[in-house]
Amino acid sequence: MITHKRLLAAAVFGLAILPPLAASAETVLTANIEPATTWVQNFNPFNQTSARQSTSDFIYEPLVIFNRFDHDKANYRLAKSYKIADDLKSVEFTLRDGLKWSDGKDLTAKDVVFTFNYVKKNPALDFVSVWNILDKVEAIDEHTVKFSLSSPSSLAVNRLIELPIVPQHIWADIAEPVTFANETPVGSGPMTEIPRFTPQTYDQCRNPYYWDAENLKIDCFRFPQLADNNQMLTATASGELDWGTSFLPNVEQTYVAKDPDHFHYWYTAGSMVEFIFNQETANADNKKAFQDVKFRRAMSMTLDRQGMVNVAGYGYPTLNEDPTTFGQVYASWTDPKVLEEFGKYAKYDVDGAKELLDAAGYVDADGDGFRDNPDGTPIKFDIIVPNSWTDWLDTVRIAVEGMHDAGINANIGTPEEAVWGQDLITGKFDAAINSISAAALPYYPYQRAFNRDDVGKTRFTAQRWFNDDLSTLLNEFTLTSDMDKQKAIMTKAQRIVAENMPLLPVYNNPTWYQYNTKRFTGWSTPDKPFVNPTLSRQNHARLLHLLALRPVK
Repeated sequence: MITHKRLLAAAVFGLAILPPLAASAETVLTANIEPATTWVQNFNPFNQTSARQSTSDFIYEPLVIFNRFDHDKANYRLAKSYKIADDLKSVEFTLRDGLKWSDGKDLTAKDVVFTFNYVKKNPALDFVSVWNILDKVEAIDEHTVKFSLSSPSSLAVNRLIELPIVPQHIWADIAEPVTFANETPVGSGPMTEIPRFTPQTYDQCRNPYYWDAENLKIDCFRFPQLADNNQMLTATASGELDWGTSFLPNVEQTYVAKDPDHFHYWYTAGSMVEFIFNQETANADNKKAFQDVKFRRAMSMTLDRQGMVNVAGYGYPTLNEDPTTFGQVYASWTDPKVLEEFGKYAKYDVDGAKELLDAAGYVDADGDGFRDNPDGTPIKFDIIVPNSWTDWLDTVRIAVEGMHDAGINANIGTPEEAVWGQDLITGKFDAAINSISAAALPYYPYQRAFNRDDVGKTRFTAQRWFNDDLSTLLNEFTLTSDMDKQKAIMTKAQRIVAENMPLLPVYNNPTWYQYNTKRFTGWSTPDKPFVNPTLSRQNHARLLHLLALRPVK
């Protein structure tokens, strides 16, 4: 058997050939934003699987961006202010004066109201379940929008700003918004124009009517098509990329050493990586095991988390052996009593896993070398992982090895990223590796993972595990802004999660970020950490990062 100790074998990387810069561009920043075998021209901001990851923020600017690296400070974008009512039952946003769409038409409160009502009319677009907290949306005047909430909430703003604002004069005529590719988008952000789009590369250039054009010093993004981490490494190490967001093995030698004066990286603890079991899988035999907390605990104990960090992640991720899932990111919220009671289930202990499985009746009933359900039915499943994410591929291989050691017939499935994401959203899988983005408060990852109303809209609820008591606690959390009360609520919530282990955390991914100072300055760095630096679409603050960049003269 090939064990994870041997996964450090050298890889051969192919050279990525990037096309010449567009003649009309003054300043072009080349970036890696997502792996793809070919580019598909889709800029639908409501599409969570097929749309290009440069769509949100850069084409459709948020009302507000909260900067997690600056005490969650509000950076006003389309909105210039917001006000939460004293009774927490409504929120008013005031838009900036003189806003325009990229086609020159005015952007007003009517567009905001249209967007939210349009999503209400087409629920498949509501990927953040915003209408679960809304009663109505109305324009008070040309610049003011009032959101009336269905129940009081101190955190409603954070949900409201997740929905992209689209132009009424374009989208009102779109009959099939779910499948609409939006190939020539009309947006509000800094980079709305698509002068060139091919399967190998596309350019995304400045909005001629952008309200904050004075601070935008980049004329165009260039996004070369790179299929996997190996191609990304080649493009990054060759100096072709200015802004990278991929896993690079042994980054000091493979990247920094090529040009120490200009090639840099900075990795900080970010999204939690986890293993999940689909509680609603179509495989009835697997479903029996997945819905048994004893089985989930045993599977968690087969995971060599430190090996995953050291081998698959080259030591870059932050170990997460916390059954609450909080880990170091939310360490100040963790109840030590919960860790003391349930922490053993998040520790690598194959012998302990075997004992737990034996006691629960999971034995090899048919003599094939693998354990079966207590009723004798077989257990066999694939753990799906995007085929281009080499660090996650190795993480899953280590997981499969541990499960085999405990007698579980687990294997690896390797779909393309878009297929993996779609399978998680639709529930067409048995087991998977997944992640949830870091946020200012632990409420947010819990709300994303355990919100029943988000099923079928986002991959964060892919495990399809829900708990009424937990939902009640999360709702109570939003009804107060008192930190002591919030901590008391979260103490109860984390106990429910730790006891049931619907998610099996393994580590917190770094915010993958490489930057080249040869052509641009103004990067967020360890010495000047003004913003989350990753280009990932989960990071809205990437827009603030773009606006801070300046070309080297």
